[in-house]
This record gives sequence, structure tokens and C-alpha cells, in this order.
Amino acid sequence: MELKYYLYCFADLVLIATSLIYGIKFLKKGNILLGGELLVVTFSATNLLVNALTEIPMYMNVSLFCDAFSRSFGIPVIGIAGLMAATHRFKPSTFVDVLLFALGLVVTVVVWAGDFMKEPKPYLYLALWSAFSLFLVYFAVRLVRAGEKVQALGVILAMAFAQAIASIYDFYHIPGDDDHVIFYTFALLAWSLLGVAMYHAYCALERTQSRPQTLS
Repeated sequence: MELKYYLYCFADLVLIATSLIYGIKFLKKGNILLGGELLVVTFSATNLLVNALTEIPMYMNVSLFCDAFSRSFGIPVIGIAGLMAATHRFKPSTFVDVLLFALGLVVTVVVWAGDFMKEPKPYLYLALWSAFSLFLVYFAVRLVRAGEKVQALGVILAMAFAQAIASIYDFYHIPGDDDHVIFYTFALLAWSLLGVAMYHAYCALERTQSRPQTLS
């Protein structure tokens, strides 16, 4: 096995670990949206790794479906709604949480299986991810205003890395990377960094809101 395949498996393991750890951390904070979405990523990455080790197509198909869920609804809609718990004190009920995931599943099936979506799908993914990136910029601004400049920088770096991956995902192939292993290695690491940065930035903004207000 070539070195690049070992690096690919390592990046996948990193994503499995980070998404699982921080997904559970979000759930413990009562944020079902972000916790649930990160666990979807864990499930997707696990199937991707099993496919890499066994070459059984079913696991790749499951991973790709979960990837479609995250790119079409999980990150841009559920992700923003989850982060709004820190920016706008948005606390949806459990019913709304479940409803959002159910709606995301329906949207994914349509995007995944609909023949009419084949041509616009890459542009839809890019537009939705770009909207999420804009929200992260807003999130970073909120962090700066709260005095959390380090966390703001972390969010911006993670956002830029993930946005770069999203921007070339369906539009550019790295020369010589015929099986896309090099690209996916970078993508897996980008998503790992994004999950970690989101959690720590979320906690930082949450802490600032719990500080007592003083009159100047």
C-alpha cells in the first residue's frame, strides 16, 4: 500500500475521533443539532474507513449519502441553527430538533436521487456551504467583540480551509490524483479542524454570555 493511502486512513481516523468526541460534548451541552450532525459525520467517516479497508461498495455508498446530507442540509442548516444557540440564544425543542433532521433526510433523498438535480447539485452544495462560511465569519466577529480573538482566529482558519475544500470538491481534480485520495485526505483533515474549532468557539461565546454585566 502506498504512503498516501496510509495518510488517507490516518486522516479518516482523525475525523472519526474528533467528530465523535466533540459530537458527544455538544450533546452533553444539550445542543442536539450540532451534536447530532457531528455524529452523522462520525458515521460517514467510519463507513468510509471500512470501505477503504474492505473495498465493499455498500460502505462507500452509505458514506456518500451521509456526505450529501451534511453538505446539503446538515452543515448549512442544522449547523447554523445549532450555532445560533450561542449567538442568538436559540433553543429549539426536541421536537424541532428531530423535525430538522427528518427534513434534512428528505432533502438529501431528493438531492441524492433526483435526476433533475445532477447538474445543479454541485453548485447547490457550494452555495449552501458558502452561506455557512459567511455565518462563521459573523460568528468570528461576535467572538472578537467578546474579546475572544484567539478563538475567532481559529474559526476563520477552519472556515477558510473547509471553504477551499468545498470550492474545489466538484470542480477541480488535483493532477495525478486519479483516485482522489490526496484530495480526500485534505478534506477529512479540514472537516476535523472545523468540528474542533466550532466547539471551542461555541464554548467561548457561551462563556462570555454568562459573565455578569457591569455598568461603565
